[in-house]
Amino acid sequence: MAINEQVYYRLNETLKAEKVTLVAVSKVKPASDIQSLYNLGQRDFAENYVQELVDKQSRLPADIRWHFIGHLQSNKVKYIVPFVHLIHGVDSLSLLKEINKQAAKNNHVTDCLLQVHIALEETKFGLDENELNGILQNAGDLKNIRIKGLMGMASFSDDEEQVRQEFRQLKVCYDQLSRSEITNLQCETLSMGMSGDYKIAVEEGSNMVRIGSLLFGSRNPT
Repeated sequence: MAINEQVYYRLNETLKAEKVTLVAVSKVKPASDIQSLYNLGQRDFAENYVQELVDKQSRLPADIRWHFIGHLQSNKVKYIVPFVHLIHGVDSLSLLKEINKQAAKNNHVTDCLLQVHIALEETKFGLDENELNGILQNAGDLKNIRIKGLMGMASFSDDEEQVRQEFRQLKVCYDQLSRSEITNLQCETLSMGMSGDYKIAVEEGSNMVRIGSLLFGSRNPT
């Protein structure tokens, strides 16, 4: 499916008015589709798989801001740290330490979001409240990472009130985080909302949404 320019322009205009960053989720889509959206002005793109991200980054314009939104394995951190703009799904202290280690080797600071588990599904990744507090107690010692905020995924559900409550729960966590006094904390990003629920997410305080199928069309099953 070709990029729908009308959908992109309308969505981008709406989100800009709300001061919400649009991240285009381009996983399993060809580089040509990403280039098409780039040509319309989009600069933030997200991938779920390290190998795919590394491959696309090497073949596409250098000013793309690449976001990693998948479940990141510690042994693959080194491949994306040199260029990644933002890592969304940090769900353990050990992973955060590995990102810090690899960022130090590259002599720069890597921006991260801590992923909080808010959904009903147990299969979704993320930190609970105790784990989040544990990370925050140790994060100040990591000089080559910067915590930019939180990320979360709501339940895959037709129950809009359930989804809304989950986003609202994450916004409470975000507000609490923003009051923390951690040296490497710059709490400015709340990443929640995807193609099916981004409107609810924005209403509940999201300032970054991850949109795939609305822009690229549905993905073929793998």
